Amino acid sequence: MARLLIVGGAGFIGSHTCICLLNSNHKIIILDNFSNSSPLVIDKIKRLAKNPNINDDIFSLKEGDVRDKNFLENIFQEFTNKNKPIQGVIHFAGLKSVKDSITNPTSYWDTNVNGTLTLIKVMTKYNCKLMVFSSSATIYGSSDMVPIPENAPIKPLNPYGNTKAAIEKLLSDIACCYDSQSKRSNSDSCWRIACLRYFNPVGAHPSGVIGEDPKGIPNNLFPYINQVAIGKLKFLKIFGNNWPTIDGTGVRDYIHVMDLAEGHCAALERLLISKPQLLTLNLGTGKGTSVMQVL
Repeated sequence: MARLLIVGGAGFIGSHTCICLLNSNHKIIILDNFSNSSPLVIDKIKRLAKNPNINDDIFSLKEGDVRDKNFLENIFQEFTNKNKPIQGVIHFAGLKSVKDSITNPTSYWDTNVNGTLTLIKVMTKYNCKLMVFSSSATIYGSSDMVPIPENAPIKPLNPYGNTKAAIEKLLSDIACCYDSQSKRSNSDSCWRIACLRYFNPVGAHPSGVIGEDPKGIPNNLFPYINQVAIGKLKFLKIFGNNWPTIDGTGVRDYIHVMDLAEGHCAALERLLISKPQLLTLNLGTGKGTSVMQVL
């Protein structure tokens, strides 16, 4: 059992992960500015957790921005003063649209990279050196390796992917390194970090109470199809029919959001019992599904 700060915990992947964490008896603090999520999900997370006696010690919410250093410090100080220090962070916060990142690259670098750097500074101050980072397989770009392994070249093709790759580099730089001769740490950082590079999250909690509900026009296939199905959008455009795939439409690796949530929990449990290290893991099915197959 650990006390964890879930940054961006009200979002699509974060909210499902919070349920898994609560069901594993962890105590969580959700930090979110609700820029692309809804406050309504907070009560839903509590309702879906198996524990019927969730109180303020087990679950709390802090509304604010990860780039606000004073705000972050106040959270860490509050729980330190209660002798209940935050032991780890799962970091989901960030902008995530490839299309928008091309239009507004500075916003992506500010929110994603500067937000992470601010978070790391505050964590270091309060000696909290365990992080599970929500990365992306976007950093591989157009890889010729199928399925893509973790040692594939990092060649992002857009600002969003560039920010994820930059954050991973930052985390690699602060991770605890060991001298090959003495076998002892040559850094006083001693971080436990997991970078989880996932492919295309889809689906919802089995209850249907929470799921993917983006604000505005969706950037991803599954929520777009859902909104056409309920009549919110009129039709679905399929771009291209001559790709070198089974039916000429684009192929992606889709992973169910609950599998992804369990992957975050498994990475966290590993870090909690491990020596300082940097884990880099892909989360996907290893199988591609075309647009027409999804439809």
